[in-house]
Amino acid sequence: MSFRNAPLAVIHDRDKSTLFTAEIREQIDVWIAKYPAEWKQSAVMPALTIVQDANGGWLTPELMNDVAAYLDMPEVSVYEVATFYGMYDLEPQGRHKVCVCNSVSCLLLGSAELIEHVEHKYDVRLGETTADGRFTFKEVECLGACRHAPAVLVDKTYHENLSPQALDKLIDELE
Repeated sequence: MSFRNAPLAVIHDRDKSTLFTAEIREQIDVWIAKYPAEWKQSAVMPALTIVQDANGGWLTPELMNDVAAYLDMPEVSVYEVATFYGMYDLEPQGRHKVCVCNSVSCLLLGSAELIEHVEHKYDVRLGETTADGRFTFKEVECLGACRHAPAVLVDKTYHENLSPQALDKLIDELE
């Protein structure tokens, strides 16, 4: 067994002041400052979130490469994070995201019914965006609300114990 006690740093031959806007760099730097200098790569998740939000809700390979360069880490390490976690999207998304939890508790308490309802009523399948671009419909792994299942994440707000009618009301309130 091996144990790495220092991150695998890759120094990219890029001027970091040309990566992103000054505002985005400032936001990422706030996260970098939370870690020891040699562990700045630990800021990869918030950096990806910041960059994704600034890009309309999705990440391009170029943006992921820029995050790698900014954090002095291998590109593949950034790709691994971006493809592992469900909160990152590698394709254009709708103006909003409606994410239904697929954990056992949520399935037992109605998330399958919610999925079927949304697919039928809004003519959108899991992983797709409505024809008008209003929202992207996703299935996500555990939202951590088992006690009050089924849980749905609409944009960045959690909603629990939803019926199809309650979910319709949330969707109808989206612009």
